[in-house]
Amino acid sequence: MKIIIMSVTAGEGHNSTARAMRDYFTANGVQAEILDTYGYVSPAVMKSINKSYLWFSSHAKNAWKLGYRLAEKRRTLKEMEFTPAQIVQMPFVLEIRDYLRLAAPDAVIFTHPFAGLILDVLKREKKITVPTVGILTDFTFHPYWEDCTSNDYVVIPSMALRHQAYRKGFRQEQLRDFGIPIHPKFSVSVSKEEARRSLELDPHLPTLLLMGGSMGYGNMTDTLTMLDQLETGIDFQIICVCGNNAHAKAQIDSLQTRRKVLNLGFVDYVDRLMDASDCIVTKPGGLTTSEALAKQLPMIIVNPIPGQETRNMEFLLNNGTAVAVNKMCTVEELVCRLFENENRMAAMRACIQDLRRPDSTKNVCDFVMGLAGKSI
Repeated sequence: MKIIIMSVTAGEGHNSTARAMRDYFTANGVQAEILDTYGYVSPAVMKSINKSYLWFSSHAKNAWKLGYRLAEKRRTLKEMEFTPAQIVQMPFVLEIRDYLRLAAPDAVIFTHPFAGLILDVLKREKKITVPTVGILTDFTFHPYWEDCTSNDYVVIPSMALRHQAYRKGFRQEQLRDFGIPIHPKFSVSVSKEEARRSLELDPHLPTLLLMGGSMGYGNMTDTLTMLDQLETGIDFQIICVCGNNAHAKAQIDSLQTRRKVLNLGFVDYVDRLMDASDCIVTKPGGLTTSEALAKQLPMIIVNPIPGQETRNMEFLLNNGTAVAVNKMCTVEELVCRLFENENRMAAMRACIQDLRRPDSTKNVCDFVMGLAGKSI
């Protein structure tokens, strides 16, 4: 059995989801390959897309927000054979068709709508017949998912998104509520005390996890300083993850803090950090928030990238699993409210139970293996 997982490098979320599924397939004796859709056809295009995404999302957020809103508001004439987005992808369609013919997979998964709309064209033109399964990596449908409806299935984080799916043109029988695939290690937990001891933290002190994504977005130093100086009736310690932001890590390392601070760069044991923590301050990337939900962590949301992350934030707020920093409500105020109000924390954890999908990767991959078996 062979599975192809088509991803697009635009940030790391889509690729991380692809790797989680590939690793599960491999562990279960299934051959699985990740295809960087644009990287295969044109490495220059792939690098351009990724650099543009990273630059706009960090340096030109207003422009990114405008572009996303325009994409949300676009209208496609129903009588058009192909949408404008699909027409733009046509140079890639034949290349991907030839790749899939040569690879001969038993099923194809895609983690980005740009890959999905290429497959949509191939499906409608009957150039491929194997099952195709799309994976949402955010708590919203990106505008271009409406160009992917000829694919067989779409995996959504929650059935609360089914109405969005219907508006995009998906049918109920295409939806599978498995969640965003995350590494299986997030489905296994140890006690907070045990996790804190392993990190050389006070095992009995409430713990706050501060994360800025893999790139360490936001002013981590200022946020850490405000939290360190916070006057509250409950003492707490802080785990700070700066990711690949070496400058922020160096700045924080140089601080003389009042509280116990464990300051880290890029780490591969975020699952243990989450086990040790009582709540998390983070930007609302789809993968990080799915991992936090799996670990039953109430969230304080900061620095959302306009577009998908803003929609993620709205979804999480509306479902009671998070609170968000804004101009009138600072991060330290929200931390105070949560640490001083156990009832509020308990209510958020109860809401998390409806959304957490700790076995998402297993459920997605088992479903696809079932499809692939039928297609042989």
